[in-house]
Amino acid sequence: MVRSRYEETPAAGITPRTLAARHARGKAMGADLEGVPAQILAGPALIVSADTVVDVDGAALGKPRDAAEGRAMLGTLAGREHLVHTAFCLRTLDGRTFEHTETTAVRFYPLTDDEIADYVATGDGLDKAGGYGIQGVGAPLVERIDGDFYTVMGFPLGAFVRSLPKLGWMLRSGYAAPAGVA
Repeated sequence: MVRSRYEETPAAGITPRTLAARHARGKAMGADLEGVPAQILAGPALIVSADTVVDVDGAALGKPRDAAEGRAMLGTLAGREHLVHTAFCLRTLDGRTFEHTETTAVRFYPLTDDEIADYVATGDGLDKAGGYGIQGVGAPLVERIDGDFYTVMGFPLGAFVRSLPKLGWMLRSGYAAPAGVA
């Protein structure tokens, strides 16, 4: 795993779906390869990055800055449907890229102020787009989804695996490898 030098910043005038794609691409292009062992850089390597943005009526919700913003986000999502866009970017060391964005519709149950406060107090959603995580203690907030669960979790696994051949890679024995490598 390598860090990215890319910094997520809001961008006016673009859709939440486009914002997720921009951030995923930026993270891949900004991958800090300094300190990566030479044998990895000399062989086939694949940089994978992703970003998730929650979309409420065309407005992007990223990660809340604090608990108050987390409560406000959940109050906005309560009792209604929103979209979750997760984009990923694949980048080879020779500069080839592939980008893809998945979208899933999510509907929240109506929530009381106490339910929102109790969830925010767990801290679970403070590092997640929209202020919640479907895969943990936030699961009871969600009434239903229409689409891929993994997209809402933050990484559309099926779409990722099916995208690997576009850059000559495939999933083998639980790890991604260049096609033809066992």
